[in-house]
Order: sequence, then structure tokens, then C-alpha cells
Amino acid sequence: MEDIFASLSTYGYIILFLYSLGGGFVALIAAGVLSYVGSMDLTLSILIAFIANFLGDMGLFYMGRYSKGDIHNYLRKHRRKLAFSHLLIKKHGYKVIFFQKFVYGLKTLVPIAIGVTKYDFRQFTIFNLISSFIWAIIIGVIGYIGGEAVVGIFSSASDYSYLFPVFLLTIILSTIFYLNKVTAKK
Repeated sequence: MEDIFASLSTYGYIILFLYSLGGGFVALIAAGVLSYVGSMDLTLSILIAFIANFLGDMGLFYMGRYSKGDIHNYLRKHRRKLAFSHLLIKKHGYKVIFFQKFVYGLKTLVPIAIGVTKYDFRQFTIFNLISSFIWAIIIGVIGYIGGEAVVGIFSSASDYSYLFPVFLLTIILSTIFYLNKVTAKK
């Protein structure tokens, strides 16, 4: 486990930036844990995740706004989720920009859906900036606070390392099932 922490802290900030462009939950929580251990700096990790998350959502917004024809081919399988995103935007407005950062699966689609609509660019930028900042602080601090528990779990779970992929697969499948159920035809 010490080797994993050493290699992650070596390239941790680069990995955090790249991973936060598209989401960043796991990378930011890992950075929080590494900050707890002393391998990374929590403030710098939160700043990097905030900037990358903001830039990632702005890029998705631009793709939705200026490359509608090109991205429709890629989103063909996700039409219902995109329609669900549109409904959320109409119903809840700017609040969706904040909450989408915490919901896996909507993180990518909501900025694209907002870009496809005639939502004001300046408003999106302001709400995205504030939301990215709050998201980075919340997730980074949660990772730091939970650092002791995570280190304890990893040290005791090293005897049962075969359960980690099962646990991870269960979380992924549960999320996919939930999103498919929410966006299914009634």
C-alpha cells in the first residue's frame, strides 16, 4: 500500500487535473486521503480539481453549443438521458448546474444539454464557476476527513483484496441501473 501512495503522490496532481476534467470524484477523494497521509497538499488539490472541473464543463458546454451536429451521433444512445437533462434544466434551472456535479452520469450530459439550449453563456459560466468551487471544497474535505477511515479500511482489506472489484462493480452497476430506470419509457 505504501508503494501505491508513493506513486500516486508522484503523479497525483496531473492525474487529478486530467480526471477532474470529466468528473473527478474518485481522484479528488484520493487526493484528500493522500493529503491526510501527508503525500499531497489539500489546498492545492482542491484548487486543481476546481479549475479542471470548471474547464471540463465549459468545454462540454461549447461542444453542445457549437458542435450540435457532430455530437448528436455520439449521444444517440443517450437520447433519453439527454431529454431527462433538458427536463431537469427546465424544471430547476441553474440549480441543476450545481447538483449535476454530484450525480454520476449527468455530469457529462447536463453541460452538453445546456449548451444545446439557448441558456445564457454568462449565466452558465458564473453558476459553473461557483458550483465547481463548492464541489471541489466539499469532495476534497470529505476525502481528507475520511482519510483515517480509508487508510484503516485499506490496511485491513489487504487480506480480502478480491472483494474490492466486486464492491466497485456493484456501485457501477447500481448507478447504471438507477439512471436507466429514471430515463426509461413509462
